[in-house]
Amino acid sequence: MTGRRSGLGRGLEALIPTEATHDSEVGFFDLPISQIRPNPDQPRHHFDETTLAELTASLKEVGVLQPIVVTAVEDGYQLIAGERRLRAAREAGMTEIPAIVREAVGTSTLVEALVENVQRQDLTPIEEAVAYRHLLENYGMKQEEIATRVGKSRPAVSNTLRLLQLPDEIQSMVDEGVLSAGHVRPLVGMDDAAYAIHLAQTAADDGWSVRQVEEAVKTRKSLETPAPGGVRSLRPVEIIELEKRLTDQLGATVKISYRNQKGKVEIRFTSIEDLERLYRELAD
Repeated sequence: MTGRRSGLGRGLEALIPTEATHDSEVGFFDLPISQIRPNPDQPRHHFDETTLAELTASLKEVGVLQPIVVTAVEDGYQLIAGERRLRAAREAGMTEIPAIVREAVGTSTLVEALVENVQRQDLTPIEEAVAYRHLLENYGMKQEEIATRVGKSRPAVSNTLRLLQLPDEIQSMVDEGVLSAGHVRPLVGMDDAAYAIHLAQTAADDGWSVRQVEEAVKTRKSLETPAPGGVRSLRPVEIIELEKRLTDQLGATVKISYRNQKGKVEIRFTSIEDLERLYRELAD
């Protein structure tokens, strides 16, 4: 391993657990930036140009105060965490950067990148949801495992995943910061996707509060076709509660149609991979 050992950044261990199998496989080094390649599973895709420029200016003045985290690969190093610092260091014209070199296999590279960004609140809600889905579908992790690793509750992880059921147009509004996750959560599971997009665009254009979006969704639902005979049938509280619990448990929108002691359960999925994940959840 090349590079000069650095004494920077030991406080990072409190943030990201070490998963190395031997102490000798973990170290602090100044590594050539040219030998570090991006993490293909990096959950963060949007980088604010203004804050990146500010970080670049800071690095020129005081250097990198907190090291990035990498793992050794055949032709150099692969980034685990610290994408913004690496980008800013390149922009600042630096040739080396302090790094923690860690032995990392399996899910650890993505999980550590996710943990760092989630705890720093650097991910958009959609990026966070995509990262969770990636861990579920490609690494076989359970929602409980993800929740434990990122320090969030299982319902919080489930609610974030449900954002991926929104139309792409609404997801883009969240990704770009036009609407918050709170604004669009009431739109999840709406049968009329076009109307959901209309509500989202109206909320963005008119500066609606989350409460206003919730009221608009309630109004829309109240105008839906009533039950036969012209009288809207009231859904039992037990059915509504069970519907909510199943939605939280599966990380997917669940609708229960119930009438005369019988009915059907509808579970929505967003891709074949998501369907396979639901099968695994139900089969366990």
